[in-house]
Amino acid sequence: MVPQAMTADTDRTSLLTAMSDSILAMAGEPRLEPVLRRLVEGARELVGARYAAIGVPDDEGEGFGEFIYAGMSDELVAEIGPLPRQHGLLAAMLHEKEPYRAGNIAKDPRFNWWPDAHPRMASFLGVPIASRGHVIGAFYLTDKEGAREFSPADQEAIVLLAAHAAVAIENARLYERSRELSVVEERNRLARDLHDSVSQTLFSMTLTAEAALAAIDDDSQSAAAEVANIRDLSRAALQEMRSLIFELRPAGLESDGLVATLEKHVDVMRRTGRGDVRIEAGAYLPQPMAVEQMLFRIAQESLNNASKHAGANRIDVELNIADGNVRLAVTDDGDGFDVSDPQIRAHRLGITSMEERADELGGRLRIKSSKGKGTRVLLEVPIA
Repeated sequence: MVPQAMTADTDRTSLLTAMSDSILAMAGEPRLEPVLRRLVEGARELVGARYAAIGVPDDEGEGFGEFIYAGMSDELVAEIGPLPRQHGLLAAMLHEKEPYRAGNIAKDPRFNWWPDAHPRMASFLGVPIASRGHVIGAFYLTDKEGAREFSPADQEAIVLLAAHAAVAIENARLYERSRELSVVEERNRLARDLHDSVSQTLFSMTLTAEAALAAIDDDSQSAAAEVANIRDLSRAALQEMRSLIFELRPAGLESDGLVATLEKHVDVMRRTGRGDVRIEAGAYLPQPMAVEQMLFRIAQESLNNASKHAGANRIDVELNIADGNVRLAVTDDGDGFDVSDPQIRAHRLGITSMEERADELGGRLRIKSSKGKGTRVLLEVPIA
């Protein structure tokens, strides 16, 4: 016969192992849906439930924004139908801050009904997930395997997991909001580019066309020269639009990595006539995705400044690892500028943006430039 103390120690070890596995699985995943999926699988395994689900309410508070199942096949979930609404015990766990256990869920007065294809369940354990005094989700576990109902120890384990789940869900939401802000920032940058380049080119074309019309009867030679000028301006506008359209496409950082994504960006710059751009990245080692995203945006902004504002003919991009740092250098032979001039910073918001991104990475951004002698942007970031 196994001593009771040994059984308790074994149960405690299993609990800690399952909890550790769940927390470690969440730690490296910033997106919400994969985090919820790992949480619900961990909860089901933790207490030996046949079925488990985790629900996160939508913004309207009437339905679920996310409702992830475990223990059911995809075919069965499809047969059950759309995401459930907030009713019965599902709603109770989102409006009450205390866990709830029942031996038979169907006998609870708050129970409503089962969809036709839904499995008939008995024992139930519901645990709200709270953050800063507000319920942001809930665990739902049913049909305890090997027992008629869930135990107080099961409840305690899921309550502990729910505390970690609250942190994981909030972190995932912050990550998604930061991505939304990045999209807004990129849209604003593209809007500035459209205003600074394409709209000005189109305005010049309008004035040139009016001049050509005025000269067409009296001076055909001047009119022909103005029409040729319109042709050149339209070609420049087309090249600029092609470049901006490329930037609107999502960068393939996650699938291709930083070097391949930079090479694609540089290739488009060459093909759209934005200078002789060359990249050297033979000594680079891949970094975490958050770092590579920042590196790409800083490189993109530096290249944009060199090709549009500096009038550079040659731009060199260097990406490598040296002295424990990731080093990104963008050097051009353009007009250059006075780095200390406050007017430059006021009109080129990209400089401030690059510095802020460098600070987020714990790195250092240096810009060396002088009028007529080109510009060099150097970023050094400690290796993650």
